[in-house]
Formats: sequence, structure tokens, C-alpha cells
Amino acid sequence: MYLLIMKEEKWETPGFRVTAVDWQWPRNGIAHHTQEYPGPELVVRRGQMFTFVLELNRPLDSKETLVFTAETGPQASEALHTKVVFHTSELEAEGGDAWTAVKEAQTKNTVTVSLTSPPSAVIGRYLLSARVSSLRKRSNRKLGEFVLLFNPWCPEDDVFLASEEERQEYVLNDNGIIFRGVEKRIRAQGWNFGQFEENILNICLSILDRSPSHQDDPATDVSCRHDPIYVTRVISAMVNSNNDRGVVQGQWQGKYGGGTSPLHWRGSVAILHKWFKGRFKPVKYGQCWVFAGVMCTVLRCLGIATRVVSNFNSAHDTDRNLSVDKYVDSFGRTLEDLTEDSMWNFHVWNESWFARQDLGSSYNGWQVLDATPQEESEGVFRCGPASVTAIREGDVHLAHDGPFVFAEVNADYITWLWNEDESRERVYSDTKKIGRCISTKAVGSDSRVDITSLYKYPEGSRKERQVYSKAVRKLFSVEASGRRARVRRGGSRGVWRDDLLEPATKPSITGKFKVLEPPMLGHNLKLALCLTNLTSRAQRVRVNLSGATILYTRRPVAEILHESHTVRLGPEEEKKIPITISYSQYKKDLTEDKKILLAAMCLVTKGEKLLVEKDITLEDFINIKVLGPAMVGVAVAVEVMVVNPLSERVEHCMLMVEGSGLLQGQLSIDVPSLEPQEKALVQFNITPSKSGPRQLQVDFVSPHFSDIKGFVTIHVATAK
Repeated sequence: MYLLIMKEEKWETPGFRVTAVDWQWPRNGIAHHTQEYPGPELVVRRGQMFTFVLELNRPLDSKETLVFTAETGPQASEALHTKVVFHTSELEAEGGDAWTAVKEAQTKNTVTVSLTSPPSAVIGRYLLSARVSSLRKRSNRKLGEFVLLFNPWCPEDDVFLASEEERQEYVLNDNGIIFRGVEKRIRAQGWNFGQFEENILNICLSILDRSPSHQDDPATDVSCRHDPIYVTRVISAMVNSNNDRGVVQGQWQGKYGGGTSPLHWRGSVAILHKWFKGRFKPVKYGQCWVFAGVMCTVLRCLGIATRVVSNFNSAHDTDRNLSVDKYVDSFGRTLEDLTEDSMWNFHVWNESWFARQDLGSSYNGWQVLDATPQEESEGVFRCGPASVTAIREGDVHLAHDGPFVFAEVNADYITWLWNEDESRERVYSDTKKIGRCISTKAVGSDSRVDITSLYKYPEGSRKERQVYSKAVRKLFSVEASGRRARVRRGGSRGVWRDDLLEPATKPSITGKFKVLEPPMLGHNLKLALCLTNLTSRAQRVRVNLSGATILYTRRPVAEILHESHTVRLGPEEEKKIPITISYSQYKKDLTEDKKILLAAMCLVTKGEKLLVEKDITLEDFINIKVLGPAMVGVAVAVEVMVVNPLSERVEHCMLMVEGSGLLQGQLSIDVPSLEPQEKALVQFNITPSKSGPRQLQVDFVSPHFSDIKGFVTIHVATAK
């Protein structure tokens, strides 16, 4: 039981004083689902009653009532709804937009009070003070502080979520999974959200207070914190550092000097602590999954149901024409100085659940929020909230940032061959590859759930085409004279809308890369380009092959393959061109993303052109076993098997271990030197401090190769 003894500052009038306040911390914590917050202040949720006990030096007489004042933020005022004054009553008041206090019981010198905030109250840290009704206002005395959060359990709160299983997952689960990789090879990465770790709630409230809107006008900013639309939009801007001293600084160039590689982070806690302790200096460095992981922590901590979502083959449409226009040379290599749009192997954002009072109930539910700084929204690098329903229905004109999100999952992927005379021509390729396998963690398990159908109708269906046309109409204006609207691009180029809707001529051959052996880190890559003649006549094909190590944004780093072949295909014949890329070819240029892009520009007689592409993620290995039942307060052994993936000896390796509720902070364990392909077993003990499903993350770290990441979910029982 938490008991605040009022010694330093007594509430005292002649013959009357309050000597202590018992905030009923355990009881309120269980009722408000806030018992995991470490304290010391009381944490409760809006729209729900909480109870505390006042210890007095004498009983209140029958005519005396208590007058409470609750206020939050600087320059608190009743006009801005950041300050409220209300009396105790004997009867419980009906629900509404007012703060209420009920005297539940009085036993001699002890008064039990139940206080209820409205479901639309401003969230944040409150100061509660009180006086007796018979005394002057200036006799107000502080009782203490409490933190008020959004309440997904309250039907009248805009963030209400009906399913208890989903509330447990999207509000209370302090770990999760982020899906990365490529469409054909999706990999799960554990992430420690840690919203209940020491000082995280205080840091999340500090993020709101460090925002430019708060710095400019703190009183108005705080008054807007009743609205999840406003709060999530502020957090979306503050998690990145582009316009402010936000939490994380992005870096996509593959160089991380003076900071931490985005792939080295295992959760949000270390990042948030570093930002706070560093006096709000942005933490180096993050990429999309880091921004999404941190934002999920902050919003769950504040009481908004939030999940992490991964979109594979995600478009970055810089000019809002619903088209990703890629310019290539005769070997299929991306011409970066001409290509402004891009298609990332994957992109990670968040969804939060709340009502859209600004749009209407049809758009309630999941809302897209993206803290990765890609494009400005109203002059600030942020994105959302954009209603997922609005995206699916093509209502891209609705707030906020609908066109950008719609393009991420729906844009056409168009390839242009740029000739030496600066002319261009469409190349046949898969235009419908964008927005695949949109994924999130399942409720109550580590499985992957495909939620693509929430964002769009089945690809190629009549409904999907209708929605796409609807979005195009809303985005493109046709002049009264009937001339085509033009979308300007960089330099003197431009893309006509009609060009976007005219498909390239379908060639008379097909092509596909086939992986012959699993692509393992440290091994040679063995593939084949399979070409098939679709006609009854022989054809000659010129094949220009290229390969490059890339970042997950598909930005090329270094070329590792460049060769040409001439193939004669008989009528309806299939032929395979073998391709081998040795480890020595890609070793020095492979990035921490472990990705390689292959391209084949196939030039057929009669001017037909076909571009075939293949994204490859190199695989690695780590295995984690818990050697016995896990119980709170009891040590249990963990065994980790790692293998040296390289064909050379490696030294100075270690395991980095982290797990909320399983161990304090991070654990570093040295791994002995490993010969080529050698395996090693490493054991260590953990002592769980919290029950329930807990995630243990283990990274195999080496100066010779990028981190090999693994995790396991451990179900911890309470002590007997």
C-alpha cells in the first residue's frame, strides 16, 4: 500500500488538518490496468472511478464538503479544460463530461473518496489539491500528483476497443514482433516495447512537452491532449528529429559513425532513456522499424491501442501521381539521378485504434501513423492519422496524408528504359508488385497475420480498379479545356497521366529468377534465370545481367555482377542461364541489411523489352532454448546455439541479451573464437521478475558480420 504522509506541508486550519493520503495504489492499479507502471505516482485512466483515503485529525461535520481542484500543464485554466473545481457529494453522479467526487465512507477521522474524470478529459500529469467548503479558496492545499491516461476499456472514450484480447495485446503487451525481409522471405524480429519500464511513462509525457507546439503555446497544446488525433499526430512528428529535438535521428546511407546502427537496437527502452538522459538530443540512428517500435511504446504507454505493421514492396511516391517511376539503363540498373520515387523492400509503420470525430463514424477504427521522416505533412515530417478504411475505399482527400499512404500500398510500379539520346520507353515488368503481404503480429501469439485486405480489395478485381480510379480522380485535376493534367518531375521531365494508364507491350517471352540453393550468409549464391518462349517461332534474346548489394530501401550500394548472354529460344522452349555469385564478390560490399538485387534486361527481337528482378536476403542461424520451466524469482538456464557463417575464423564475438521482466538491463556474454562453419553452445541464467509471456532477445554480435538476431517467448509462472 502506498501511503503519502503529509509531514512537510500540512493542510491545517484551526482545529482541522489532513495528516496523510492513501492513494490505494494496488486497488486502483488493478481496476485501471495500470499496476505494471512502477510508480511512485498513481496512474489511472480517464472516464473511470478511482479511490483514495484521506486521514484527518477530526471528522467532517455534516455541512462540510471537500472542494477538489485538478489541474494539468502550465497556465491551467477552466476555460481550456485544464483546470477543474468540483465538490464531493453523497451520491454517485451520472456519467458525463464533468469531474465528480463522491464521499464513499467516513469512519471517525478517515474519509474515503471516489473521483471520476470524464472520458474526454485531457491526459497527462495532474496536481490534485483540496479545501473544506467553508474555507476561502486560498486555503487550497496539495494532496499530490497522479497521471491520467487514455482508456480503451471505457466505451465513452474515443480510444475504446471492445475486445479484451486485443486490449491485452495492443495496450498491455510490453513486447512484440516486427516483420522484415522481402515479400518471399519474411522474417520476424523481436522488439522490447517496455512501456512499463522505469521512467518510461515520464519520458513519454516529456516527449509531448518537448514538441514545437508545446514550446510555442503550452497552455493551448495541453488543452488539445484530450484528442487522440492531436496526440498521435504530435508523437508522429516527435519520434523523428527532422523538425525538432525529437527522439530518433534517421540514417539510410549505411554509415553509422558516432551512433548505433539501426539493426543493433533490440527495443525502445534504451533509446528513450538515452534521449532523456542526453537532455533531449536525438539518438543516432534509426530506420523505419525503429521509429515504429518507439512510437508503439509511447502510444501504448499513454493508453492508445497500437500495433506495428509491415508493408512489403512499399512505395515512396514523391510526386503524388500514384506511380513509382523507376528509370534504368540497358542492364536494368537503377539510374538514381533520374529516379525520384522508390520502392522499399519493406516499410514499417503503426496503426492505432480510435474514433474519427473529424471524419465520421465510418472511418473509426485502425488509423495509420508513420513517424519515419519521408515527406512533410503541413510543413512537418510526420504522417497520419490516416483511416485504414479511407485508404481501402480510395477516400484519399480525407485527413491526414491519405494520398501518401494510399500510394504506399497501391501505386503502380512502372519501369522506364532511359536511352543515351535521353529518350525513354516503357519496359514490361510487374506493375502490381506494390503493397504485398501487409503484416502484423497475431493477437496472443507470435504468428504473422496478413491484413492486406484491410487496405485494399483483391489485386486486379473490379472493385480494386474502381477504388484506384476513384483515387486518381481525386488526386488529378483535369482542366476545363480538356487538356491532360501534367505531374511535374525533377528537371525538365514530366509524366502524363495517360502514360501511367497505358501498359507496356507484353513481350513474347517470360523470365524468372530461381534460387537453386538457400542463400546463406558467407556462402556462394547459386541461381538460374529461366526464360520461356511463348511463341511457335524461334527467337533470339540478348540478356544483360546485373547485381548489386542494396539497402532495404533498394538503394544500390555496389555492383557485384555485370555480364551479358545471347540465348536462342526454340518454339515454346525454356532455357536456364546459370548464375553464381561467390562470397568474395559480395563480402566487402554487403550491408547490414544482407540484401542483394539481381536484374536481367531481356532484349527480344522486334524491340520487345522485359525486365526481371529478384530481391535476395541472405539467411543466418541462431537457436535459443530455455532449459526448464520459468518461474518468478527462480533462476532458469538458457542455451543458445550459434554458428560461424563464414569460411574464415572469427574472434571477439559476443551475445547481447535483453528481455523485459526477465533480466535487469542488458547482458553481454563473450563467445569463444570460432573456426569456419563451427557451432558453439553458450549457456547463461536468467531470473524472471514478472509473470506471463515474456520475450527474450539474443543477438550474436561480431565485427566480422552483421548481427544475427533471435528471440524466444517464455511463459513465466508465478511463484508457488
